[in-house]
Amino acid sequence: MSRKVALITGASMGLGEQFAECFARDGHDVILVARSAERLQTLATKLEKDHGIRAHVLPADLTRPETPERLFEDVKARGLEVEFLVNNAGFGSAGAFLELELAREAEMVEVNCTALLKLTHLFVRPMRERGSGRVLNIASTAGFQPGPYMATYYATKAFVVSFSEALSYELKDTPVTVTCACPGATRTEFASRAGTEKSRLFQRPGVAQAADVAADAYRAMMKGRVLSVHGVANWFGMEMVRFSPRALVRSIAAGLNQKS
Repeated sequence: MSRKVALITGASMGLGEQFAECFARDGHDVILVARSAERLQTLATKLEKDHGIRAHVLPADLTRPETPERLFEDVKARGLEVEFLVNNAGFGSAGAFLELELAREAEMVEVNCTALLKLTHLFVRPMRERGSGRVLNIASTAGFQPGPYMATYYATKAFVVSFSEALSYELKDTPVTVTCACPGATRTEFASRAGTEKSRLFQRPGVAQAADVAADAYRAMMKGRVLSVHGVANWFGMEMVRFSPRALVRSIAAGLNQKS
């Protein structure tokens, strides 16, 4: 391949769109994956015009269990070799777990955990075989504690953190790296879609901009760092969780996830 290719899930908005900009700016071709073909095509056209790279559009619904395998086969059929895998797709929900729609909570696990696991397995094995590649899994500071009123979302991000760290260790004697990025509250469409835009967490000052969060995670991946927490305040909060009573941690998280 003349240029290294990055596959980015959830690329049609928010952090995914910013990651696509990061790769394109550095001269990498991109494979853009999300459900909205129209938004992906608009982004692809912009990236190709602004940066002179090739942007491939692959619309896909990661709530469907068969999608990761189909996506892998589509990429292979196009003769593309993925050097960078960015598992960014994901969503959340807010409210008491027993009051939320069960099917939607199960879809969240499918996208945030199962699709990430499958895509990593499918695309990282060829990376290991050829001796090069980088993975960026997008978790959250939510992954370091339980989150009442966003119980499923917090649990899925805990999976991403644990899985990423474990896989990174398994690959430590290979040239392939796995980075887990853990942003805190960030200004994207995530909050409005999850119903958390009025929560205390998103009403506090210091909510990060998507471009800053993506750039920080991108740098961490390129450096091969295992775990990256965006922002000093988020890093301090993550460290405090380790030494605080669990009952207190649950109570604070519950308070932040409720409407202000």
